[in-house]
Amino acid sequence: MAAVRRPHEQAETLDSYSPAEEQFNRRRRTVGLVLGPAIFLLVLFMPTALPPPAQRLAAILVLMVTMWMTEALPLAVTALLGPALAILLGVAPAATVFAPFADPIIFLFIGSFILAEAMFVHRLDRRLAFSALSSAWIGWSGFRLIAVYASVTCLISMWMSNTATTAMLFPLGLAVLAEIGRGRRNDAAFGRFAMALMLVTSFAASIGGMATPVGTPPNLLGKAFLQQAGVTISFAGWMVLAVPIVIVMMAFVFVWMVAPASRGIVLGDEARRTVRAELAKLGPMTRGERNVIFAFSLTALLWIVPGLLLAVYGSGNAAVARINALVPESVAALVGALLLFVLPIQWRARRFTMTWDEAARIDWGIILLFGGGLAIGKLADGTGLSAALGQWVTHQFPGIGTVGLTLVFTALAIVISEAASNTAAANIILPTAIAVSKAAGVSPLEPALGVTLGASMGFMMPISTPPNAIVYSSGYIPIGAMIRQGIALDIAGYIIIVSAILGFGWILK
Repeated sequence: MAAVRRPHEQAETLDSYSPAEEQFNRRRRTVGLVLGPAIFLLVLFMPTALPPPAQRLAAILVLMVTMWMTEALPLAVTALLGPALAILLGVAPAATVFAPFADPIIFLFIGSFILAEAMFVHRLDRRLAFSALSSAWIGWSGFRLIAVYASVTCLISMWMSNTATTAMLFPLGLAVLAEIGRGRRNDAAFGRFAMALMLVTSFAASIGGMATPVGTPPNLLGKAFLQQAGVTISFAGWMVLAVPIVIVMMAFVFVWMVAPASRGIVLGDEARRTVRAELAKLGPMTRGERNVIFAFSLTALLWIVPGLLLAVYGSGNAAVARINALVPESVAALVGALLLFVLPIQWRARRFTMTWDEAARIDWGIILLFGGGLAIGKLADGTGLSAALGQWVTHQFPGIGTVGLTLVFTALAIVISEAASNTAAANIILPTAIAVSKAAGVSPLEPALGVTLGASMGFMMPISTPPNAIVYSSGYIPIGAMIRQGIALDIAGYIIIVSAILGFGWILK
């Protein structure tokens, strides 16, 4: 059986592209390095009616968008480049520009990342996955195997990085396929099954990330930009809307892709023993795992209960308002993260659940990317650039309302997420969607939610998301099949997301 690598080790294989894809990426970066500065200078010096600070920011923004779309620079570097240029060009002072990097949602990010890292360190995520996959319910059914595998992927991805979730389960999927595929390499039925198993590893992770605010970076971006616009969504409120969307999308995946690909596939004893052997290697549950469960459970409770109390008793209840003020989501995440540093594993040796060296392995680049996006969004509001852009769009499309804006911006997010990272896509489109909504005189909630959830829909290409790149490297997925299945899921996701937001988005107001 192939060795099963840990997520951090597996994540190093994210750039496993074919030579043609590598060439495309190089050309794309070269275009960005040339086109970005050229557009920046053009917008900076062209005659416009914008105030000077707004025009300078517009030049910076088009530079950042170009760099994000082409990935000419690392995404986090571009996120730092924009604020630095804003200070150098006199758009705003440093204290104003850098303030969003300390936004409370940044600390929600940090806390949730540390909790996820603790799951990796103590292999709790692997125990959850292997326990589910070794269930007697699966039996010899290929369909039930993929259904459980995809469901576990989706569930884990609700609370931690889509990429890390895919990286963790990908080697296990390969190992199971190696056992099932013995002597069946040229079997068309096995080929369809293998393709489906690999695709759901990525697709289920991306879909699951939509379910909670901490599931994927665009969700927190959407919450933060909406909060800047005066719209606050609680943790529980988000889940009330997003979890049904995730359930419906996963049902579509099972019906459209998994069921047809599983026909005629019967699991042998070796495939089942592979999963049970991995679970046995973990041994009994450790003190560290129990500590992580406690810290995570307390954090989830602090995330969800205040929002439920608010929904039941209303914002006018003094006790509920006090609880929400004292325990915002960022503080709840930090409480759980900090507990990891004081819950002991071996008290005599002063060994605790997490060390700082382990915690420092979280993805600081995503945090910088998040802060840079918030900073530019804040400056766009402060300089009047957002208002000017919103007025221009509404002038071009008079009478456009909530439905039209939600339809357009959700589609735009899905399209851009196929060529850029989901976080970059959200950073690019969210400020515009909110600005246009304000200029049109409608609530920004529905269009912004459409952008936020639509940004997770990059399913068509290996370059669309790191999870796609991971599973494509398996060799089981023809590029044409990924495109066909990705287009189908993009269209279904678009319909499901827009219908849910327009039909039930009002519950978040």
